[in-house]
Amino acid sequence: QAQLVESGGGSVQAGDSLRLSCVASGRVFSNSVMGWFRRVPGKEREFVAAIAWLGRTSFYADSVKGRFTISRDNARNTVYLQMHSLKPEDTAVYYCGSRGVQYDTTYYERADRYDYWGQGTQVFVSS
Repeated sequence: QAQLVESGGGSVQAGDSLRLSCVASGRVFSNSVMGWFRRVPGKEREFVAAIAWLGRTSFYADSVKGRFTISRDNARNTVYLQMHSLKPEDTAVYYCGSRGVQYDTTYYERADRYDYWGQGTQVFVSS
């Protein structure tokens, strides 16, 4: 059974850094786009970043561009989200997702196009 498990969340101050990890198991994820999304109460899940299967192509939301970096290690079945210069508005539950389709970067920003999700990890940034 496919499973994604996030870790690395926590409570930090504005300007600090965190690195989130997402370990995948149960199926081959190395051929699919992996993404990070976040959600705050009362809002829809918001796209943060995505990375193609070889790790050479990545995509970012404008709100995190230049501060966050997504990467992947297919040998470890792990995707990372390095977050720098965190702001209070980055506070959210962060979710790792995987597209079910392989070798396809279309719709990377749409949560409804992801087939597998982790349980989420909370990030809280205080001012």
